[in-house]
Amino acid sequence: MSIQKPSIPKGTRDFSPAEMNRRNYIFNTIRQVFERFGYQPIETPAMENLTTLLGKYGEEGDKLLFRILNSGDFLSEVTGSELTTDNAAKLSGKISEKGLRYDLTVPFARYVVQHRNEIAFPFKRYQIQPVWRADRPQKGRYREFYQCDADVVGSDALLNETELLMMADQIFEKLGINIVIKLNSRKILSGIAGVIGHADKITDITVAIDKLDKIGPEKVSEELAERGLDAEAIAKLQPIINLKGSNAVKLEQISKVLSASEEGMKGIAETTEIIAMVEAMEIKCRVELDLTLARGLNYYTGAIIEVKADGLTMGSISGGGRYDNLTGIFGLPGISGVGISFGADRIYDVMNELNIFPEETASSTRVMFVNFGGEEEILCLKLAASLRNQGINTEVFPENAKIKKQFSYADSKQIPFVVIIGESERQKGECLLKNMKTGDQTVISPDQLLQSIGTL
Repeated sequence: MSIQKPSIPKGTRDFSPAEMNRRNYIFNTIRQVFERFGYQPIETPAMENLTTLLGKYGEEGDKLLFRILNSGDFLSEVTGSELTTDNAAKLSGKISEKGLRYDLTVPFARYVVQHRNEIAFPFKRYQIQPVWRADRPQKGRYREFYQCDADVVGSDALLNETELLMMADQIFEKLGINIVIKLNSRKILSGIAGVIGHADKITDITVAIDKLDKIGPEKVSEELAERGLDAEAIAKLQPIINLKGSNAVKLEQISKVLSASEEGMKGIAETTEIIAMVEAMEIKCRVELDLTLARGLNYYTGAIIEVKADGLTMGSISGGGRYDNLTGIFGLPGISGVGISFGADRIYDVMNELNIFPEETASSTRVMFVNFGGEEEILCLKLAASLRNQGINTEVFPENAKIKKQFSYADSKQIPFVVIIGESERQKGECLLKNMKTGDQTVISPDQLLQSIGTL
């Protein structure tokens, strides 16, 4: 009988130590910037009640929720006729009450409402946790992936949006990725829907035009028609979503189109203010007004943000926006919020493609001591302890093996420095420090080793 080779579900991945070192570099960089702007960490459960999740992501988002079967006899409340009736939604509601979280924003809104008497507003939090989506796996798109979110609730100030853009700029500058930040407003999109005569179809319009980069203008027009827009409305939409020029030119042109729309003009005023603050702060990356940007999520009510790696085909690597009405769904109206999410897995893929991970992310261990056993081993253990006390990741090879094996181990882990203390070195009060990348060897005293290794 053959044993089936173990595997993991499609759209999920194992991560090697080398990959985890690089991922942790991304997480730590993002975490440092979040905290620099005053955001505090929280965590929420991997699973949420489906009543929390359903209806928050639109029809397409609801289809991508991973549902968890009720424990025990999950069919106990299901009748035979219900099993044979073609009504998956009703059956799902009876056998599944929980689901894996789709993102971190909706669980955060639930957290705010549930803990509203324990937190002070404005409340700035960040989360770095995995999320799950029952999507079709492909390059840059996974079923399990990490999000790194920063949100602030309880403040209407557009300064919050500006700081989110500043955070994105700083994070990607530290990571070495050239980015373009795309900006839009749900209010502008609502104004556009109104002036073309389909204010009631704002969701249909935004879902369709958000796919412009992926499927092209012809397919977008076809989808708009399928969603009930007449040919005249689709024709009116074309010049609007294809506006070219600088941010100032686009704002001027769209202002003329939306002059009769109160909500649209409010969106233009807010967007103009955000862009002015961004320019005043001299953000290094390019910030571009994109009137096709919608992100397809129902809960955005104001600014919409998307970050792409400049010059690469990879999709969004970060995105967010304002969602003034989200906590109201959970019984706490009047609390505005705005946030941004960084896709750590996509960021990893971009950095891997560009080959820009720092060398020190190759291994978490900086120094390895070769083990010759006996008194030399005891000396190495003492010196290793001293290096660890200085904050330097250090290990001693666990056994007195052939030196070739020990060096092979250091190579396999990409440890940059190896210390050799044999009997003659111990007697002379010396140690041999080898740079594994260059092959250079230096004879120094143990005291010099402790003093100099931190600068290498």
